[in-house]
This record gives sequence, C-alpha cells and structure tokens, in this order.
Amino acid sequence: MTKEVFITETNCITPIGFDVATNIQNIESGISGIQLHQNGMLNKPFYASTIDNEELNLAFAKISPSENFTRLEKMMILALQPIVENSKLDLNNKVGFLLSTTKGNITALANPSEESFQSAHLHQLAKNIASFFGFKTEPIVVSNACVSGILAVSVAKRLIQSEMFDNIFVVAGDEVSEFVLSGFNSFQAMSDLPCKPYSKNRTGVSLGEATAAVLVSSSKENAKIKIIGDGAINDANHISGPSRTGEGLYRSIESAFAEAKIKPNQIDYISAHGTATPFNDEMEAIAFNRLGLENVPINSLKGFYGHTLGASGLLETVIGIQSVLESKLFVSLGFDEIGVTQPINIIKENQDKNCNYFLKTASGFGGCNTAVLFEKIK
Repeated sequence: MTKEVFITETNCITPIGFDVATNIQNIESGISGIQLHQNGMLNKPFYASTIDNEELNLAFAKISPSENFTRLEKMMILALQPIVENSKLDLNNKVGFLLSTTKGNITALANPSEESFQSAHLHQLAKNIASFFGFKTEPIVVSNACVSGILAVSVAKRLIQSEMFDNIFVVAGDEVSEFVLSGFNSFQAMSDLPCKPYSKNRTGVSLGEATAAVLVSSSKENAKIKIIGDGAINDANHISGPSRTGEGLYRSIESAFAEAKIKPNQIDYISAHGTATPFNDEMEAIAFNRLGLENVPINSLKGFYGHTLGASGLLETVIGIQSVLESKLFVSLGFDEIGVTQPINIIKENQDKNCNYFLKTASGFGGCNTAVLFEKIK
C-alpha cells in the first residue's frame, strides 16, 4: 500500500500579510497587493505586488539580530520559522528540507565580486536557510520555472513515499527584481493595469513577490489536508509558449487523477495558474474542457498577488488549503468578461462551498506543467 502523505503546517509572507490568517482576511475584503510603481527598476511605470522593506526588516529583527541575510533569505526564514517551531520536530536524518525558487538571489549579481557570484547559486541560498534552522540533511533545490512551488509539493510527497524522509519542510520564494522585470518586459507581457486573468480585457502579467512554506508529513496528526495525486508533464512546445492544445497540463491532471483514483466530477474547486496572458489562459481553458472540468469553480489568485514566479504554486496551495478548510471560495480578482474560447466557471464573487477535493495546477516556461490533487481530512 502506498504511504499516505499530508500537509500539517502552512504559512506565507506576502505584500498583504505576514501569516495565513491576515492574507485570508485581506482576500475576503478584496485587498490586492498590486500597486503602481512609478520609479525604480524599469524606465517606465509598472504594476507589481511587492513587500515593504521596513515591515520585512522589523519582522525579521524579532526572530534574529543577524544582518547577514539577503532580502529573499529573510522572507524565506520568516515563512519557515513558525512552521519549524510549531512542529516541535527533532531535525534528524529523517527530516528533509526542500527549497523552491526560479531566480533565487539573482540580485547579488549586481555586485561584481566572487562572493556575490557564489551567493547567487541556488544551492548556496538553500544552505544559508538550512544553516539558520539547523537542518541536518542536505538541502534539495527544485527550480523548474513557474511550476517550482507546486512541483516542490509533488517532489516532497514522492520522497516521503519512497521512505527517504518522514517529514519535509518546503519553502518557496522569489522577489521582484530588475532582472525579472526586464525579462517579462522584453516579452511585452507586462500589463499597464493590474492583471485580469481569463478576461477579455486583460493586458498581461502583473509581477509579485512572496514566500510560502508547508510541512509535508507521513503523519496524519494535525493534518490540514491529504495529498492524493500528482502529475508533472513537459509539453516540449516552446521555450516560453505553452502547447496550444493544453497537452502537457491535460496529461499532468490526468496523471494526478489516475493516482488519486477519483474522477473529474468529484472535484469541488480548482486553483489555477491564470497569468492573464492570452496563450496561458487559453491553454488552461482547453485543458480543463478536455477533462470535463469546465463547470468546476475556478479562480486565479494572481489578481491579489501578481505572478510570484517560483513561489506562486506553493502560495496558492497554502491559500487553497485554507479556502477549503474554511469552506470559502474566493473571487478571481480582476475578472470581467470571459476572454477564452472554451467555457470555464470563473468565481466572480466570494462564496461559501463545502469542498472535499481540490486541484492545484501550474504551468511555466520551457513547457513544464504540474497538477496536484488534495483531499480535505474528514
């Protein structure tokens, strides 16, 4: 019998709150972190969701006097700290640590020195976080474009099922940087308004930054949710454009259903990727229709957080878990009029709904796609 795997602790650090409860409260109130930025990293105004530096430093100072950590490292430590503390686990060789990011400490490369170059390596970021908490096992890094956050959950699940670990702490994070902004700007993908996923009047991506953390465990004690199936398929279509038929996402979800041994008509809610770009939104709508999921309530949380890159999949999982636990589905903020060719059931306002099963999906550059199915603990 395959080992059961659960998520027992969750946390997040975002522009609209430094814990899950505050984030949920602000989402319920329709408060978005996306703001207009007039100066700084681009030579033109842009919309993005960023964490206030003063608030971040004040929060970090409460748990450590150290000045040696980068901005992203502080965000990740703050997300992990209450989870590690609440778990009361002995950090022995059966406890793993998994870090997920796309760009990591990319801002270090602005300083031309050997030390800065070394600190930009993703394994060094993971070692810095691991050292803070005293993890004894070698850190594992998952970096696969914008599926990284949810893929990390899938990897953690499989490592526990292989009996390599009993518990795995997972943290995911990325920050808004000049490198990221210039990259998306070069694609002409940056929106001149807050993003509007799946909408006819969408104009592109809003970027964001956040960290999220979970404890994935083989123990059902204190479990919030059960991970019942996952799939990760690459469509090999294009370096930045998804399959026009949604093939990679379709097969990822299909694989997750096969493992979970449930059917599409049992799904109560989908937390989708929803970047507000024409190719992504259309591809998702096609994939969901191919699987018979067009009537399932669906939202994208990008209207609250922007696209937080490697953090997005885990952040949206954390919010999705809380949404299901509280029997509340949240509005897909920014949506106006359907802007995809296939019907999908966009959540237009907050609603109460008892949910037993929910699906989290993500897609990213290079053709990567990941889907994970969750079941509420009875």
